[in-house]
Amino acid sequence: METGTQFLLAIGAILLAGLATDALGRHTFLPRITLLLIFGIVIGEEGFDLIPEFFSARFEIITNMTLLMVGFLMGGMLTKKTFQQSGKKILSISISAAIVTTMIVSLALIAFGMPLEIAILLGCIASATDPAATVDTAIESGYRGNFSKILFAIVSLDDGWGLILFSLGMATVTVLNGSGDEYSFVLAAVHEIGGAVVLGLTVGLPAAYLTGRIKPGQPMLTEALGVVFVCGGLALWLEVSFLIAAMVLGATITNLAKHHEYPFHAIEGVEWPLMAIFFVLAGASLNLSHVKEIALIGVIYCVFRAVGKIGGAGFGAYLCSADQGTRRWMGMAMLPQAGAAMGMALMAAAEFPEYRQVLLSVVISSTIFFEIIGPIMTRIAIRRGAAVE
Repeated sequence: METGTQFLLAIGAILLAGLATDALGRHTFLPRITLLLIFGIVIGEEGFDLIPEFFSARFEIITNMTLLMVGFLMGGMLTKKTFQQSGKKILSISISAAIVTTMIVSLALIAFGMPLEIAILLGCIASATDPAATVDTAIESGYRGNFSKILFAIVSLDDGWGLILFSLGMATVTVLNGSGDEYSFVLAAVHEIGGAVVLGLTVGLPAAYLTGRIKPGQPMLTEALGVVFVCGGLALWLEVSFLIAAMVLGATITNLAKHHEYPFHAIEGVEWPLMAIFFVLAGASLNLSHVKEIALIGVIYCVFRAVGKIGGAGFGAYLCSADQGTRRWMGMAMLPQAGAAMGMALMAAAEFPEYRQVLLSVVISSTIFFEIIGPIMTRIAIRRGAAVE
């Protein structure tokens, strides 16, 4: 069978599977993302190995395109009105959840006998979440109240806090090992985050004025995708965070384009098909053998990461006098973890090869756990949090 034919068949089959899981998810307690990941595991290398290799090889491109649109849509939620109403809550909860999770996971691992360096690195990695899974589960739930708006904003900022904590953790471990330049990791984080913010503003400012003119009040699909992919391509070329750049781009346009009635309607129709392909391939790429390798340390990491997220978000909500629904359920809604954590683990493994086996085994196996269980917890938390509003 020709490559082109195989590619079209694979795309069609995955999209139909996405449609089926969407329908199934509406009638079960399982979110469609969890179902897509399980479907990917079944048809991937761990299962029947039905996905063509040339298709799996394009996973990185699909990942980048999907996360760019997720970042853009998340940025669209960061409106001036949202921060005026809930800015204190957003900052308090997001910072507290990140710091408390890092501290609790690190201390728990140290208490169970893990080396200090590994405990610090895994603690920092634990602060990261998965915006794609969180946002899609929230959209799928159908609840668009204040709880969901705050959750979108918190997850939007989470990558930034995670990168800062991770760079500080890398610098600390470098000092403990007595090797390398500890300042290089901090400077790298400043470049990745600061450069992404500058790029998002640079592309977003003219886009806010120029888009939505051909079809008055609403950007066309060509305009929306063009702006997002130009921003993403430049971010990859400049080696800054394309997710943060896309988020700043979305926030800039939604706050400055006063002539837009609904600036992101065009792109939402393209996002879900790409999300379906993304999560099926993510499931297919998961290596379940790592689950057996970590035993106790992996259980400790997963349990105390959940404790840290739930406790940290609850503490942050308490500090800003948030409502009971936000205090009780916001942390549970933040449990999914994927791409950012894997990226951090790979970077740490490259810099400290002596810790490579432990770091990758723990993070890969915990990613499997949190990507399957996390969206279920997010859906429950959103429903419970929305019910209290």
